[in-house]
Amino acid sequence: MGKKGIITLAFIAVSNWAANAQNSEYYIPGEGEGIAYFLPKTAVEVNVIATKVKYEPGDFCQYANRYLRITNVTSEPSTKWEIKKIEVRTVGVPDSTKAFIIKLNDKSVMSDIEVTDNNIIKAINTSAPESTAPKYTLEKSLPAEDGRRYMTEEILTAGSTAKMAELTAKEIYNIRESKNLILRGQADAMPKDGASLKLIIDNLDKQEKALTQMFTGKRTTEDKLFSTVILPEKELTEAIAMRFSEKLGVLTSDNLSGEPIYIKIESLNPIPMIADSEEKSKNKKAPKGILYNIPGKANVTVTFKGKTIFEDNNLLFAQFGNTELLVNDLFNKKVNTRVVFDSITGGIKKIDKD
Repeated sequence: MGKKGIITLAFIAVSNWAANAQNSEYYIPGEGEGIAYFLPKTAVEVNVIATKVKYEPGDFCQYANRYLRITNVTSEPSTKWEIKKIEVRTVGVPDSTKAFIIKLNDKSVMSDIEVTDNNIIKAINTSAPESTAPKYTLEKSLPAEDGRRYMTEEILTAGSTAKMAELTAKEIYNIRESKNLILRGQADAMPKDGASLKLIIDNLDKQEKALTQMFTGKRTTEDKLFSTVILPEKELTEAIAMRFSEKLGVLTSDNLSGEPIYIKIESLNPIPMIADSEEKSKNKKAPKGILYNIPGKANVTVTFKGKTIFEDNNLLFAQFGNTELLVNDLFNKKVNTRVVFDSITGGIKKIDKD
């Protein structure tokens, strides 16, 4: 959510609402009166959805091949992770080298300044559209049914595990035969309509699955979201965003237990990067007006195990562009200029005037 109106930082004294701003100066904490705002740097947020797969062996796992001809069934429980999706988006963070204070005077017609929660400028004399973070659907499998619910009295009273497995396998074959007879229209009591047929078949499928899992074991899955933010001060040729392990899941970039997920950020903009502005910010005034960014394009690539997972060559970055000025004349009493800024890049998204 943006904050509308003149923003008062804890260490800035702000004059009354009637007086409005015209001249941007580099902001120095504790000095001057006015409206403080930042231009942003552009960061990259990497979001990984990973699926946790948990396996629990069935009670009759050692008899799966003998009675059901199902091979490769293990008796050892296990947990593994799989990467389901990797997505990348840009976000804006305040650039401490581009902190400005708009001096107050009586000639300006700025009636409304809008900034983000972290004081990045969003709009002047209008409201910026609300931005929404992406919503991810994280799936989770339903708990597996207990196959014992569908065991007959004969199975439950069998004298050994081997006998129980044998009788359970016979029950599975009986269920399959019943389904086949119904589907062929050869059952003694056929369902009266399609809805009844579906209900019976679904119930038989549920029983078969639950009993079969007594041999094959149960697998449950659960998605989890992992995010990291990377703020490039310059181009990145092969930075490690995160690491991934099939046993441990998504890990931090410095955890050598996983394989690296690489990110590459390459500037495509012909405008050279702006030199460090620390010296500028010391008691020097910026030109009169409102400062904003002209962002530059960059190509962002994410790779894992030599395979490209994400690539976009049309992302905009404040760091790879330049800083320009909206001059005073756009905000005098003869002109009502409305400006909407991009809080991710600091560029102008829309500008119009009366």
